[in-house]
Amino acid sequence: MINTDGTKPIYIQISEWIENEILNENFKPDERVHSQYKLADLFNINPATAAKGLTLLSEEKILYNKRGLGKFVAHDAKAIISDKRKNQTLKRLIQEVVVEAERLHVDEQELMELIRTTVNERKGDVT
Repeated sequence: MINTDGTKPIYIQISEWIENEILNENFKPDERVHSQYKLADLFNINPATAAKGLTLLSEEKILYNKRGLGKFVAHDAKAIISDKRKNQTLKRLIQEVVVEAERLHVDEQELMELIRTTVNERKGDVT
């Protein structure tokens, strides 16, 4: 659920909750998502905070607005969320690898060769 005592902003948690609902198909394409007031009531938060989470998803083209009707799930919302999360996860993991490589005095060329070798091994193409 939503952690009001944590370090992650509540509006981000709201947007991630909605993303998870979309990925789990609890909200389907062209389906209306909860209003800021429903989210505020559901999670016992300020409606403005809920609105900020909805706005974030609209800016990312995960939700779209139907004037006077609310926010709806975009047709390609699942793909957008998956791509976003893949990129975030990979970037975080790569940063960890780069930091560790620096700590071990592995230069960029050696690191790239290790990555190429690992990819080839995963493909079963050991040369």
